[in-house]
Amino acid sequence: MDPFPHAFLLVFAQLTVGGFASLSIPPFRVIDRGYFKSTAVVYLLIGALTFVGKVALWHRTPAPTRGTLDTLDLALWGIFLATATGYVLTLWGEAMRLRARLFAATWSSGLLALVAAAHSYCPAASPTIEVVVYALAFVISALLLGTVVSGMLLGHWYLIDRNLSLSPFRTMLGVYAGCLVLQALTLAFGSALLMVTGNAAIWSAYRQLWDSHLTFFAARLLVSPLFTGLLALMIWRTLQIPQTMAATGLFYIAILAVVVGEIMGRYLLFRTGLPL
Repeated sequence: MDPFPHAFLLVFAQLTVGGFASLSIPPFRVIDRGYFKSTAVVYLLIGALTFVGKVALWHRTPAPTRGTLDTLDLALWGIFLATATGYVLTLWGEAMRLRARLFAATWSSGLLALVAAAHSYCPAASPTIEVVVYALAFVISALLLGTVVSGMLLGHWYLIDRNLSLSPFRTMLGVYAGCLVLQALTLAFGSALLMVTGNAAIWSAYRQLWDSHLTFFAARLLVSPLFTGLLALMIWRTLQIPQTMAATGLFYIAILAVVVGEIMGRYLLFRTGLPL
């Protein structure tokens, strides 16, 4: 596939997978099912548009140049979308056991699709540690995107259910903040591991990053996770008042910052091949 649009399409794929995974954070029996219905439908629509984009890129690629991983990525994404559709449909019924199984199949197939995508970006003949670092970076980015969007959507639900406890909102915020910490650690220690264990292709990628994209990488770190971390602190302080509407507004800003940061990271992925 064309690597340029594929790298940017990855942001929406990660958002969809992370979004469905984040539905497991608020207790299903505590929050009205309407929250899960509306949120899941949003992620399903984003996932469907992502799948259309993947199919279009795959179809545009000449048959002789289509890699096995490209076809596997498309197949895994199709499985993810099918199970996600099934899960969303069960939200309008009472088939609890089927719903639980489809939900598990949705996030697990989504994670497999992200791992396959991460593997496709690893240099040839990469050792296991490099594959793990790439996959971990992709998954953490997905969870970060999912929790920040779900945090905003959950904040809106407090306008509907004014008696809802703040515990689910605070838990979502805690997971979002935890993802920011994990992303920062992965960027730091993952890069160190890649430089220690990496092959010549990895070293060449880091030299390219240092020579040509260092300022852009610094801007990426400034936007996310640094600025987004400050926003997480502001949201936490706002919930201490408590003021859910203001916290939701801050989540809007956090979404913009996280998405911009992840797009910058995928641009660096396209330019250098590094999971930044």
